[in-house]
Amino acid sequence: MQRRHDGSVVVVTGGSAGIGRGVAEAFAVEGASVVVHGLVQDGVDEVVHEITAEGGVAIGVAGDVADEATHRAIVGAAMSRFGRIDHLVTSAGVQTYGDAATTTPADFDRVFAVNVRGVFLAVHHSIEHIRRSRGTITLISSTQGVATQSNVVGYTSTKGALNAMTRALAVDEAAHGVRVNAILPGSIDTPMLRASAREWSDGTDAGEESVIAEWGRMHPLGRVGRAAEVGTVCSFLASSGASFVTGAELRVDGGLLSRIAASLPVRD
Repeated sequence: MQRRHDGSVVVVTGGSAGIGRGVAEAFAVEGASVVVHGLVQDGVDEVVHEITAEGGVAIGVAGDVADEATHRAIVGAAMSRFGRIDHLVTSAGVQTYGDAATTTPADFDRVFAVNVRGVFLAVHHSIEHIRRSRGTITLISSTQGVATQSNVVGYTSTKGALNAMTRALAVDEAAHGVRVNAILPGSIDTPMLRASAREWSDGTDAGEESVIAEWGRMHPLGRVGRAAEVGTVCSFLASSGASFVTGAELRVDGGLLSRIAASLPVRD
């Protein structure tokens, strides 16, 4: 039976963990050959092994997405092994906390280097190949690019920039038959989320789970999401079923942005 992405090649930055891992696995299940990128080689190797053990095709590249050499290596590996790039999903990112007084210039520069420059570099180095395939680009942004918590000025600023970049890319690349969209996840159960939960809890496993459950209750669906749930949406956006979707900011947030803070009491 024909699978959604048989014969295609996808590059996933940040594909060694969290949402990126869910994306890489979703594309692999649908028949794509996957170029898995991650910061640490061990994490990359783990995901590549998992995909290949299940009968999929994957290779891995490790490196800092803020470094242009990393993107040359990713594209070089993809072209050497597969001879093409059809889809790009940019999921690599870091979280920072602080307001304008407590966020250091170094922290602000670093979060932009990874979350924004890293995305631009991924697009810049792969775009000619994606144009040739008339493929797709999907940026993993955040609900915090639209609404924000307190004390995340750096992180939120990067996600707003990604939403703007999505629109600019969608307009520019439409002439080349390339579709560009953004995914705006809510709280997703990832190592990054768990690290944040531990930071804001008493540091115990029970405290971490309690914070995650509390964050889940903020979503109308009553829970945090799973990386696989984001991955399947990314896979759909790269498919022919989404052929008239470009420039979109698609929320995968369990209804988080649909709920206003003020609520009425529940009546029996």
